[in-house]
Amino acid sequence: MNDNESIPTVYLVDDDASVRSALTRALNAEGFHVMSWASADAFLADYDPEKPGCLVADVAMPGTDGLQLQQLLTASDRSLPIVFITGNANVRMSVQAMRAGAVTFLPKPVRLSELAAAVREAQERDCSVRQKRATRVAIQSRLAALTARERQVFDLVVAGKMNKQIAAQLGAAEKTVKVHRGRVMFKMRVRSVAELVTLATQAREASRPL
Repeated sequence: MNDNESIPTVYLVDDDASVRSALTRALNAEGFHVMSWASADAFLADYDPEKPGCLVADVAMPGTDGLQLQQLLTASDRSLPIVFITGNANVRMSVQAMRAGAVTFLPKPVRLSELAAAVREAQERDCSVRQKRATRVAIQSRLAALTARERQVFDLVVAGKMNKQIAAQLGAAEKTVKVHRGRVMFKMRVRSVAELVTLATQAREASRPL
């Protein structure tokens, strides 16, 4: 990923050209990198989920509206933090959006200070999710490299078992357990039991829904 691709982008989707233009100028002035689309379908055709960012979307749009766009992104596992803007908000709509993970719901005309704060929060959420996802992938890759026996040894070492106890539980020679333990430490890229326990904790946390 080059530097341009690593810069978080504000994906702005609004069918009103004047709103897109005004918000793009305002957010650019706040230091954000903005890309805009006139429809949800046009955005979906261009969106690359590998690129960091957040979505600022109008709720009421012709064709696919903002809430439907949120549902489509979630269903396709391409969800990203969303800041909704609308001139026709209602409580039920707001609750639906927030329960589905929206950052906030801002009424039009949008106050720049509120929008900028919401976008920063959304980008921080996106960064956190991507970091967790990267950690999950890295840990899963290391765990996948373990053989079935090495995984058993891994679990028992993390549980605080000594080599002699592990050998008795697995019905193996203690010398064999030491060999497996060494391979586990190498494959998991740790140098101590403490580091292995920390990695196991991270593995459990990474397995939770993002």
